[in-house]
Amino acid sequence: MGAFLEKPMTAKHNEHGEGNGLRFGVGSMQGWRCEMEDAHYAKTGLGDGLDDWNYFAVFDGHAGHKVADHCAKNLLQSIIRTQEFSNNDITKGIHSGFLKLDETMRDIPELASGADKSGTTAVCAFISGHNVYIANCGDSRAVLCRNCAPIFSTQDHKPILPGEKQRIQNAGGTVMIQRVNGSLAVSRALGDYDFKNAKDLGQCEQLVSPEPEIFCQDRDPTDEFLVLACDGVWDVMSNDNLCHFIHSRMLISDNLEDIANQVIDTCLHKGSRDNMSIIIIAFPGAPMPNEEAIKKEEKMEAALRKKIEEIVAEMGPNVEYGLLLKRLGEEVILDLPPGGGLDAKCSFVSKVFQELCPKLAETCEVGSY
Repeated sequence: MGAFLEKPMTAKHNEHGEGNGLRFGVGSMQGWRCEMEDAHYAKTGLGDGLDDWNYFAVFDGHAGHKVADHCAKNLLQSIIRTQEFSNNDITKGIHSGFLKLDETMRDIPELASGADKSGTTAVCAFISGHNVYIANCGDSRAVLCRNCAPIFSTQDHKPILPGEKQRIQNAGGTVMIQRVNGSLAVSRALGDYDFKNAKDLGQCEQLVSPEPEIFCQDRDPTDEFLVLACDGVWDVMSNDNLCHFIHSRMLISDNLEDIANQVIDTCLHKGSRDNMSIIIIAFPGAPMPNEEAIKKEEKMEAALRKKIEEIVAEMGPNVEYGLLLKRLGEEVILDLPPGGGLDAKCSFVSKVFQELCPKLAETCEVGSY
């Protein structure tokens, strides 16, 4: 759970799709962790009378990937099969679906025996033609962007929050080093059955609760995009910064997979040590590429290339990639991506450095300097 690799695994898993006027792109990366414990699910048009409904979810597993994988495959059906969802009470259907799945997962042999002690956070969204329903359990997060700014975000369920801390203490636990019993960094999650064994307490009164917080937002023509991401992203990017960054990238490209990859690469260079997964869902009001923004980006990259060439020439035979990044960080470079800064252009810097110093190409990898 806490172990790290000597170098990050930077290979990406991507998906994309569109339907019902929405477009989405997924990016995920193992990063510095020894195991990939994230999972996700994305689908436009749910069928069976729900053709105009769409579902997206990110799961951030811990102590293993089994619960995250199971939830990615089963949470949607657990929700839409509830009587409440069938009766168009979406909020109660989502609530019941979470709790039902958490209860039935106990019967999975590895979890029932205690051989697998994994758990997962979950953040998901149901999007209809008129509403966006968002459910959150844990510290993955959803952020809705309008007019280049976050107008809604979920709250991370951390043990130090007063309400969460009170429930933990009522269940006989403690909050130490901001963790449940000094161990688990989230106060709500699916799975984690070692923290859900108090027979005299209800399902949502345990040390760790599987209860989601559920929100409903009316859709608006100015909605730009919704982001679902695990804490590997939010550890190093604020809501404002991520909204500004994605908005700026949408003005350059309509490839949401590529933008998702740019987000997680930027977070890696900003210092994230966790697995990273992100789903970007673009609404009809999302920014579209325009020539002015593209030319501005090209001009910035030309200026950045020139600065790299100058610094490399100055360093001569003692050239080092890490030193180049440090020097660039001290320079004033206009029009770097808002919310991302120089970290957002590290792939570009690496590419130029490899062209200029091909024998030192391997030193461009994150963790190699």
